[in-house]
Amino acid sequence: MFSNRYFSKKDNHEKQYFFLLFVLALLLACNYKSEKSDAVNLKGTWQLLSATTITKGVEKVTNYTQNQQMIKIINDTHFAFLNHHLNTAKDSSNHFDAGGEKYTLKGNQYVEHLDYYADKNWEGKMFNFTVTLKNDTLIQKGIEKLEKENIDRVIIEKYVRLK
Repeated sequence: MFSNRYFSKKDNHEKQYFFLLFVLALLLACNYKSEKSDAVNLKGTWQLLSATTITKGVEKVTNYTQNQQMIKIINDTHFAFLNHHLNTAKDSSNHFDAGGEKYTLKGNQYVEHLDYYADKNWEGKMFNFTVTLKNDTLIQKGIEKLEKENIDRVIIEKYVRLK
């Protein structure tokens, strides 16, 4: 390629070495997958359709499309949920519930850090879930355990993404 009068054999070996390092770095960069690229995309507003709790083998299903409504809002770093009963009094007895704070997501492992909630016994707790997303449906399954409240149950929530 170049005449030997301009480059010594040592220079050619160094160039080949650096070229190989460059190609290797380029190949590694192309194959690199960040943690977020493997994560399920949870960002958005979600409406809870149903929740199934299993306590000591007893299953209870709650339909959130009748008599109450709950949404969960998730951005890059935080989540919040808002729940209220439908067709109730227009005053402060409307059974409104809300909570939220930061979350972490690694792959399909979603952890809520609940630092804001009406019931102080739930604050400061972490709740671990496995999440699956199929089209606009999100399934969130995990364990809710609060020793002070004598709560130890599996919870499975089904959400639909709001547009």
